Amino acid sequence: MPAAGSGLGPPGRDGADLVIRPYERRDREAVRHICFVTGYMGDPIAWAWPDQESFADLFTGYYTDREPESALVVVTEGRVVGYLLGCRDSSTVGMPAAMVVRHLFRRGLALRPGTAPVVWRAAADLAADLVRRRPPDAELSDPRWPAHLHIDLLPEARGRGVGRRLITTWLESLRGEQVPGCHLGTWAENAAAIAFFESVGFRREGPIQSMPGVRSPEGDRHHSQWMVVDLGRAGPIAP
Repeated sequence: MPAAGSGLGPPGRDGADLVIRPYERRDREAVRHICFVTGYMGDPIAWAWPDQESFADLFTGYYTDREPESALVVVTEGRVVGYLLGCRDSSTVGMPAAMVVRHLFRRGLALRPGTAPVVWRAAADLAADLVRRRPPDAELSDPRWPAHLHIDLLPEARGRGVGRRLITTWLESLRGEQVPGCHLGTWAENAAAIAFFESVGFRREGPIQSMPGVRSPEGDRHHSQWMVVDLGRAGPIAP
């Protein structure tokens, strides 16, 4: 389930009060909360997946606990209102499926009323995709774009330029370390997020893919879209 760009909105008021700083250990719970309340294309995910611990672990645990030096947060009046979680080498991240399996056993997700439908539907979707020989790619593994990112903002921080500033800061740090490229995964149905990422230099890579187990409130199946940016040439981003 992609998280990048879940909470990116239309232009709003000036963002001069929004400060970007490196992630600190004290920010961990705020990051996990933001992940959960923006988990469905910028809106809360609780209606579909009420277990915050497993959701936050899947999308933030590696970054806050194992690569915190690659994380940035947005702060206003002492509160964290957004973040960018980065990874310089995606091969260092464990398989998301392994973390899901751990939570299935430790937290009983396959038996809980709020999460069981998604778990069993995901299993059915994966089986059907395998039969059709269209299994989804759990991660984009390509040496051209070894880094990746997740970015989420609370509503009060959206549309104020801070998303662009976060990505500019992250990509410039990668470029300074001669990392050749960066990728992200986002909801294919989130047109605003895709347009935003394209505006800062990313492009779509490959076809959209079905997301196992994930449905809209109306019951429609959701899809993901990989996006990439090359960093070997002059930066495409205007600060």
